Amino acid sequence: MQPRAVFGILGALLLISSTTFLCGLITAFVYEEQTILPFAACLVFSLVAGIGFWLARDPSRELRSRDAFLVVGLSYATIGLVGSAPFLLIPNIASSIPDAVFESVSGFTTTGATVLSGLDEYPKSVLLYRQLLQWVGGMGIIVLAVAILPLLGVGGVQLYKAEAPGSERELSMPLRVKETAKALWMIYVGLTAACSIAYAFAGMSVFDAICHALSTVAIGGFSTHDASIGYFNSGVIESVAIVFMLISGINFMIHYIAFHGRRGESWIGHVVRSYANDSEIRLYLAVILVVTTVVTVRLISATDLSMQSMRDGIFQSVSFATTTGFTTANYEAWPLVCPALLLFASFIGGCTGSTAGGIKVYRILLLAHQGIREIRRLIQPGAIFNVLVDGRRVNDRVLETAWGFLAVYAASFVLLVSAMLMLGDLDFKSAFAAVAACLNNLGPGLGEVSSNYQSLSGGEKWVLMFAMVLGRLEILTVLVLFAPRYWRR
Repeated sequence: MQPRAVFGILGALLLISSTTFLCGLITAFVYEEQTILPFAACLVFSLVAGIGFWLARDPSRELRSRDAFLVVGLSYATIGLVGSAPFLLIPNIASSIPDAVFESVSGFTTTGATVLSGLDEYPKSVLLYRQLLQWVGGMGIIVLAVAILPLLGVGGVQLYKAEAPGSERELSMPLRVKETAKALWMIYVGLTAACSIAYAFAGMSVFDAICHALSTVAIGGFSTHDASIGYFNSGVIESVAIVFMLISGINFMIHYIAFHGRRGESWIGHVVRSYANDSEIRLYLAVILVVTTVVTVRLISATDLSMQSMRDGIFQSVSFATTTGFTTANYEAWPLVCPALLLFASFIGGCTGSTAGGIKVYRILLLAHQGIREIRRLIQPGAIFNVLVDGRRVNDRVLETAWGFLAVYAASFVLLVSAMLMLGDLDFKSAFAAVAACLNNLGPGLGEVSSNYQSLSGGEKWVLMFAMVLGRLEILTVLVLFAPRYWRR
């Protein structure tokens, strides 16, 4: 263990995250709000703490693989706590420490679950700050650090692997990790800018367009209004959101390949081939299409053939399947199969290497192929079958990892639901949905947590915060810190 190397990285991350306070402070000045002092205090504290940790580092110590897991875990805990300060310092925002930390962790993990209400009356600086939390957390502040701080060197690779476990496909790119992270952030920023412009042209105010673009590309789901996207009641705005939710749920390395890897062919042909030839993207779109079709048809059959039913069915299906969590309707009042299917769709989530949550489509694809292989082995016991994805053989170690992840995910889910039932008086439906929404980084759930988590007890909120971090770091990165073997020399 290299504690001074760990502290140095945490200091750098605190300095980077302090930009969210700076943006909140600037917004408070622009709109002449009473939040200037709280944001200024948070900014100063973050800078002082970050510089202190940074100066305590030992430049001669290189970050090792074991240390990277601790850095990632501590970074989400530290920044989640520090990020809660504005919600506590600004009057009439969070009513307790658990509420403030819950909102901060929910934002930074891009979950989108909220304990706040009356958002339409909040200061714009607070609203923008919430959105920025999601935007920074969307690609991962660890990847941001790798892009900005070349001094991490080899340690940067270890951080990237810890932040995005199971991302072997991304790391196989012929790029150094620092260059990869920079490329990803350029795409991320470009998509955010494009989404902002599209929202503005669709009818949003400039402020709302920027705020919603930040949470859309991050697949976070925070909004500046209690009614979320439904506040605007605009089919054009909903269409823009659908397009960018779908794009953001795709592996960002595929975006990079599509727009930078052309070799002697037309640009359009290369882009189409890059996306069409990826089996994960095909399954991702197929799942969303099936969910959308079932939900929309059931809605229409339960009500009438109306444009509003179709709009709501399509929008909510894409929002839940990509784990964004925007809403346009009271889906809780729909026929039971609709909200249930929407929640189950979030278990699959988006593609690996995207800002989406869930188990990830690539793992589902691997498990499906493995299941087919086992059936074929039963039919032909003596034959040898390989699992092929996009024409390439998948190593058995990768398949074992996928199965291991699923087993740990299922066990974690059961334990978290049990904890929720023991700590409070939630009914099973609400407890199940709350854990699913937080572990999958979705946000809105069912029952008592369909729109807000304010009514939960402090203990229940801490459990759900842990679930958010588990989901964001894909469980294994966090659980490894609880293994006694990890702490042995």
